[in-house]
Amino acid sequence: MAKWIERLPLATGRPFLAYGITVAAVAVAWFLRLVADPWLPGGFPYLTFFPAVILISTLLGVRPGIVAGVASGLLAWYFFIEPRFSLSVGPGTPMALAFYVLVIGTDILIIHAMQQANAKLARERELSRTLARTREMLFHELQHRVSNNLQVAAGLITLQKRQVTDADARVALDEASRRLALIGRISRQLYDAGGAARRMRDFLEPLCHDVIEASGRSGISCRVMVDDDAMVSPDAAIPLALIVAEAMANAIEHGFADRDKGVIDVEMSRDGEERLLIDVRDDGHGLPEGFDLEASDSLGLKIARTLAAQLRGSFELLRGQGCTARLVLPA
Repeated sequence: MAKWIERLPLATGRPFLAYGITVAAVAVAWFLRLVADPWLPGGFPYLTFFPAVILISTLLGVRPGIVAGVASGLLAWYFFIEPRFSLSVGPGTPMALAFYVLVIGTDILIIHAMQQANAKLARERELSRTLARTREMLFHELQHRVSNNLQVAAGLITLQKRQVTDADARVALDEASRRLALIGRISRQLYDAGGAARRMRDFLEPLCHDVIEASGRSGISCRVMVDDDAMVSPDAAIPLALIVAEAMANAIEHGFADRDKGVIDVEMSRDGEERLLIDVRDDGHGLPEGFDLEASDSLGLKIARTLAAQLRGSFELLRGQGCTARLVLPA
């Protein structure tokens, strides 16, 4: 309905059609008034002409409305105002004509003002849609470029690795390249095309899929469970995602060593009003006896602890059936 109203007035580029409809509408109004004349008391010369003028003004615009108003006034004056069948000025003619001009003029002006306001609103709405499309395009391009730049940096590190012979250095460069590529994918997934932050489930599911895909372990599956009220700010989402990715990579490397299949559960929930819990559970081998997280020389676990501290939270590994990496954040 709103879109149809925005198209008014109709036939603006087809004047012959518009004025032809105007003449037809006035003729119909005159005929109806003529048919009803025997049953009407005196004093209603414009009864059927008022709706015709209003309808024409609404559908076809101010100019056809004025033409309809003038034609209707002359017909009513000639056929239905005493003395009839003449344009003579009787005792009540000036008052009747003044009343008609006042009502019709007011109606046409109000309709015209409404159509102008409606046209302005339609232009502003279209401008807003254009700006929104432009903003979406620019945001997508910026997001794409940032991600590509990070991917290029990861590729340069991989190229640099070819000139390194030390095994430990090559492993370190591989890890750095993997993490840069992961950050690039995270930055692309963090926002939707309109720039709004994604729901955490929509954000974590492709992230977990990417980590498993990057590991080359097709037999490992991941289940993501996120409470609807478990939300984090966009600024905290990237470090949170990196911690989850590091926990998953640690589970794949150590928990599923010498195993082709396994399951990783990523669960994000609210613990009361003040804490968020993010658990990464696997059904792998579990922690070795005597394992001490603080004494571990794993770079990935050190990164996870450091990022957790930056978020004013904590990161720990818990024993159980398999292993659980738990991140606790302030809500």
